[in-house]
Amino acid sequence: MTDLQKEFIDILDEFGFDIFSVQMIKETNRLSVEKIHQAIRTLSRSGVVIKLERGKYIRSGFMDSFTIANFLAPDGGIAYWSALNYHGLTEQFVNVTFVQTAKRKNEEITINGLRYKFIRIASRKITGYKTIGYGNHKYKITDIEKTIVDCFDLPHLAGWYQEIIKAFHKAVINQNKLIKYCKIMGNISIVKRLAYLSELLEKPNMEKFIDYALATVNKNYSVFVIDKSRKGKLNKRWRLIMNMDEGEIIEIANS
Repeated sequence: MTDLQKEFIDILDEFGFDIFSVQMIKETNRLSVEKIHQAIRTLSRSGVVIKLERGKYIRSGFMDSFTIANFLAPDGGIAYWSALNYHGLTEQFVNVTFVQTAKRKNEEITINGLRYKFIRIASRKITGYKTIGYGNHKYKITDIEKTIVDCFDLPHLAGWYQEIIKAFHKAVINQNKLIKYCKIMGNISIVKRLAYLSELLEKPNMEKFIDYALATVNKNYSVFVIDKSRKGKLNKRWRLIMNMDEGEIIEIANS
């Protein structure tokens, strides 16, 4: 290892940089821009550091997928099926990390054999995160209520209704936060489905949410399951076309 390479590794060790950008190294004021690029170039060839994308790298062996995902999309955070797993709301494990962002395009990439799926959403929906970890290993992830709302907004990113119904039934919900996120999403169909499930599954401490939902529901009917037939029994209270059998919903929730 050359003196320059050793000096670069010493910087990573001193600042605890397992994941870093060129800009982060510049801000240490230890090396010139030319030497930074030279060190990274040679260390990349030997596999000591691995390129994530232009200007962003990890040290060999660093495999924290949540930290990596959030580093690549710092405006957003871990969400959908990945967040369900984190909060213990699903028993299903998927080999892809889901991260929402308002700045990156929808895309899927693979790094060190691990898949990352970026979901572009409206900037107003970039909210509801809690920060996990410390130092260079921090990442943001949606809290339980935002995770539930996100998953009902885009159920195909969370194992579809078989998973999100179970997750909602299992989750301990703060109804004030649930109301807040539903307002931000601006999707009345989500409110209808969650209110219907709250009553059907006799979810505790949801009275305020039910009142909010009743005041929000419009005259238009929404299907309970999207991308499915619009045929089904009409639920007049929640203006839902029940294209999934009520008994099946209860069975899924308790499975």
